[in-house]
Amino acid sequence: MHIMMFPWLAYGHINPYIQLARKIIAIADSSIRVTFLITKGNVPRVTTLLPSTPLISILPLDLPYVAGLPPGAESTAEVTADGAELLKIALDLTKPQVEDILMRTRPDIVIFDFVQAWLPSLAKPLGIKTLYFFVFSAVGATYVTAACRRIHGPNPTIQDLMKAPAGFPSSSPIQSVPPYKAADFLYVFKRFYGQPSAFNRVTKCTEECDGTIAKTCMEMEGKYIEFYKSQQGKLLLAGPLVPERPLGELEKHWAEWLSEFPEKSVVYCSFGSEAILTDEAVEELLLGLESTGFPFLVVLKFPSGEGDMEEILNRKLPKGFKERVKGRGIVHCGWVQQQHILQHNSVGCFLCHAGFSAVMEGLIADCQLVMLPQNVDQFLISMMFEYELGIGVEVERNEADGSFRREAISEAIRRVMAEEETQGKKMRQNQKKLKEFLMNKEVQEKFMVELVKSMRDLIASKEKLMN
Repeated sequence: MHIMMFPWLAYGHINPYIQLARKIIAIADSSIRVTFLITKGNVPRVTTLLPSTPLISILPLDLPYVAGLPPGAESTAEVTADGAELLKIALDLTKPQVEDILMRTRPDIVIFDFVQAWLPSLAKPLGIKTLYFFVFSAVGATYVTAACRRIHGPNPTIQDLMKAPAGFPSSSPIQSVPPYKAADFLYVFKRFYGQPSAFNRVTKCTEECDGTIAKTCMEMEGKYIEFYKSQQGKLLLAGPLVPERPLGELEKHWAEWLSEFPEKSVVYCSFGSEAILTDEAVEELLLGLESTGFPFLVVLKFPSGEGDMEEILNRKLPKGFKERVKGRGIVHCGWVQQQHILQHNSVGCFLCHAGFSAVMEGLIADCQLVMLPQNVDQFLISMMFEYELGIGVEVERNEADGSFRREAISEAIRRVMAEEETQGKKMRQNQKKLKEFLMNKEVQEKFMVELVKSMRDLIASKEKLMN
């Protein structure tokens, strides 16, 4: 079976596709080969993360230039939010290249992302099956992009999105969201540069593909999975795609610094490769971390093209902050070995944006979760983990505009780090139970075995029709 994988140009999308490829190959012996379709600028990153095996190959795409994109920018981590919309236009322009590749290589199945909603129309005439792989949580997909949201028309209001859609599981604790979260959901329905909205792309994907894959499982999101099926149809489950143990060692300077502190005492803070905090949010975050008394390492992202990152950082640090936290607090700009850091025995708390992959990394590393979600499904993942799974704490925010105070940062960290409190103990028990399930090798392999079987059945149905 030949599978082609074609992710959107965001690390939060590319990485789950890589994890899925690795896990499929691991259980399939030599009966499956995977071709990774990615733009040339992302080939080095993908190459370093994929296993070295003849069963996996990479096909590079030339990304057409679109006016307004920085030269060489080929991922959302390298552009602004507006630039990400231009990247969608650029990827749409690869359609002739992709059609030519499909005609030449004739894969059995293409697993594709929401931006490439046009892909099924290319694959179907060639007899190629298509599977839309959404890398978000089921709760996020159902609350925001359920088909029944169409009743609000192309321009839903904040009031519309504050309420769960019709038919949403009544047993869910997420029946409504505050105004600032609903306001962020509006992005999904907006059109940029005359292009289809994210909602329209997702809808087209689900309507025209042969099935959908989700990186989740019944044990975590059963009620939302069932609601998705009632709305969108068939859903194949890949399991949570638990990250594998990272290769190599933690860089020496980080390892030495972390080793200066007691076990499980350090707070590690990062918001992924895309989120950029406002100056006010940076100040409140840092002063909140300072006030906890815990050692901390913060990784921040600032807009590219505005000068030297270290100079920008120094301008944004609160007055006297650097001197006050010297020896126990570091603020860093740029890439770090996140999984290695989380798994260091000195790190006990992960303050993150509640992206599904980030939450999984924190859970597997036995880090207590403090969640400060930044957009769309992260808001819903955070609510599900705290109120339904009983794991982690979301930072309290102003319900109107989403702003937060330093005291809320400090309070959330203290709550998850306080082992003696009843709530803290309960969270640890819940987290331990979920981790045991996630780390059960037989359970995880079963997800892949069943997924591969479903894909083979899909191909068999195609061959049956042809005969």
